[in-house]
Amino acid sequence: MENGVYASLDIGTTSIKVIVAEVLNGQMNVIGVGSERSKGLNKGMIVDIEATSNAITLAVKQAEEKSGVKIEELIVGIPAQGAQIIPCNGYIQVEQAHEEIGDQDVEKVIQETCMNSIPADQEVISVMIEEFLVDGFDEIKDPRGMVGERLEVYGTVLAVPKSIVHNIKKCIQLSGFTIKDLIIQPQAMAQLVLSEDERQFGTVQIDIGGGQTTASAIHDHQLKFVHVEQQGGEFVTKDISMVLNTSIQNAESLKRDVGYAFSSHVADDQFVHVDVVGQNDSIKVKESYISEIIEARLEQIFEVLKNKLDQIDALSLPGKIKLTGGAAAIPGIRELAEDVFEVQVDVYIPDFMGVRYPSFTNAISLVYYEGQLDGIQKLINQISLSNIRNNPKELSHNAVKQVNSQSSKKEEFYENSTDNKKGPSFTEKVKNFFSTFFD
Repeated sequence: MENGVYASLDIGTTSIKVIVAEVLNGQMNVIGVGSERSKGLNKGMIVDIEATSNAITLAVKQAEEKSGVKIEELIVGIPAQGAQIIPCNGYIQVEQAHEEIGDQDVEKVIQETCMNSIPADQEVISVMIEEFLVDGFDEIKDPRGMVGERLEVYGTVLAVPKSIVHNIKKCIQLSGFTIKDLIIQPQAMAQLVLSEDERQFGTVQIDIGGGQTTASAIHDHQLKFVHVEQQGGEFVTKDISMVLNTSIQNAESLKRDVGYAFSSHVADDQFVHVDVVGQNDSIKVKESYISEIIEARLEQIFEVLKNKLDQIDALSLPGKIKLTGGAAAIPGIRELAEDVFEVQVDVYIPDFMGVRYPSFTNAISLVYYEGQLDGIQKLINQISLSNIRNNPKELSHNAVKQVNSQSSKKEEFYENSTDNKKGPSFTEKVKNFFSTFFD
């Protein structure tokens, strides 16, 4: 990891979190934390820019006070809702064929082959590089410094709706900060949550946030699949509130203090007093009954995700499932998840002083991911970020020679769960893609 001080911003439905971390001699230490109740968000999406901006300002101020660091730029997490995972492949002729390939050549091949391969309503957040080729020589991770006439790239574009990026960008600008990097959250999470082997051979990640739950599949160190379900921990709280006729605040306390996700493991003789709206006296409720309410909602979320993951046979990946996010702190959730998914499930809890809670996984993973970036990926991320900042007009395709997809050297499928294009069905295409995982 590169030495330095990093600050991340995780804009969640329940809370907005800021992490300040210092990297020194390959070790990362969290030195400041800010957490502010979210305002202006619904199901993970910004619906009030001014309210969200104010909450960001307060969260950053807390992190500054605790760390003693003045924060000016932020590594920002982008939710995966509406994300598209699109393969890109093409080449350019190097203008100065007898000189070394430099940053400008890499930028050109990325701009002309990857940035123009997405729908007009999407914004490129990152390009994950599989390999570069120089004059036909493959498996090159960084072509800079080499000499050649033809520079080719195989990669995957991660793009999200422009409206999401615009709203986040606007909130940060109003708060008076600049964006150091934009990272799709499951991509960053994989670097922190999964081991080297789990990223290589394949693992499913499930992040249960307040307003939404994100399932993603990682293989060969890349994000291959993502699905966002518009239910999360807040829905559990609302269910408790509605069924018991108690306030949201009381329901949240019940979930946190006596909640258990697997009702069959809860004793039937334990009771808790619950304040009920419209009554002067509290009522006695079995803790097992509260557990049944929690279990019903979480089971529903898991069943939906299982259906999506079964369509692509993702649950057969060797790494099985890693579960994290705020609701992952509910006792018994691992057992419930294993019962539904019928595979091994591990709950990830960050192991950093002061933030040993799964609700901080996203915020920590952003600074961890940024610190792990190598030189070529930093350059590519800055190309994407520069496009977002400048919002340039569409570049000409005249200079680029796209490789015919039918004769492409690589025939892997990258997809998300919302593809409605004509041709083979989503299930057929994704099954074909995942069948190559173990080749």
